[in-house]
Amino acid sequence: MPDKRPKVIVTRRLPEVVETRMRELFDVRLNETDEILSREALIEAMRDADVIVPCVTDRIDAQMLDAAGGRVKLIANYGAGVDHIDVVGAHARGVLVSNTPGVMTEDTADMALGLILAVTRRMPEGAKFMQSEDWRGWAPTAFMGQRVGGKSLGILGMGRIGRALARRATAFGMSVHYHNRTRLHPTIEADYKAQWWDSLDQMLARVDVLSINCPHTPATFHLINERRLKLMKPSAVIVNTSRGEVIDENALTRALRRGEIAGAGLDVFEHGHKVNPRLRTLPNAVLLPHMGSATVEGRVEMGEKVLLNIYTFADGHRPPDMVVPDMI
Repeated sequence: MPDKRPKVIVTRRLPEVVETRMRELFDVRLNETDEILSREALIEAMRDADVIVPCVTDRIDAQMLDAAGGRVKLIANYGAGVDHIDVVGAHARGVLVSNTPGVMTEDTADMALGLILAVTRRMPEGAKFMQSEDWRGWAPTAFMGQRVGGKSLGILGMGRIGRALARRATAFGMSVHYHNRTRLHPTIEADYKAQWWDSLDQMLARVDVLSINCPHTPATFHLINERRLKLMKPSAVIVNTSRGEVIDENALTRALRRGEIAGAGLDVFEHGHKVNPRLRTLPNAVLLPHMGSATVEGRVEMGEKVLLNIYTFADGHRPPDMVVPDMI
């Protein structure tokens, strides 16, 4: 009998347990080298597959879908964010899009808090200094940072991750402030002891730490720009575990160099893996290689959601994590 399993092409290496299950369930082609596929290679993959499983490193637009010829019917994204996929264009062409929401919440909130501590307590500077073999012992004024207890945290985007961070920050003695498109219900605000600010500008002027936890949309592109950076306290720090495009990276670099803000912790960057070289030279910038969801548990759970979305689609039903244009 002919193989009725859907043809699935995966663009990057996934955890071994996920790839093993893929082989068992589907007619799958894996990326054994883990090299990022070119635009042409992505189009060719969509020509040859019923389902494609991309990651944040793969940009898929309407023109690529047209060039692919119409075979691919599901883009089962390995990740929660879908700003690298033209969801509107896919929907108009009858191509479904799914993602993996929720599973990265706790891991990313952990990383945001870790960056807050790393920047305010100057941990990377101390670790780097210890590699030089120049340490002569404790000194009263060496590597003094800032205490986080008693400080105010401003959360830009009070979704799942923002709320998880608020829980952690409260345990560290921080007061929580947030700016969101819509205000949370008062009972939810009370649960997180969070104060809502209708004006982002007013919140920025008052907080000691800003954590960016909002998605990248046309409305949030360069939301943190030079003007808004100048509103912040010189002692304030910024952490970003969401999307790099939310910050004007050149403006941030200038603010850090001038001492207009005290520090930044970045897990994401405006131009993907092409990090602003000036950022790399700044002692008050902590840079990480997009590690927010990088736990064994989180990455496997992401894969399990991808598997469920594909399996449900192949069974003739709507994927449970389908993304539609109204959600963007």
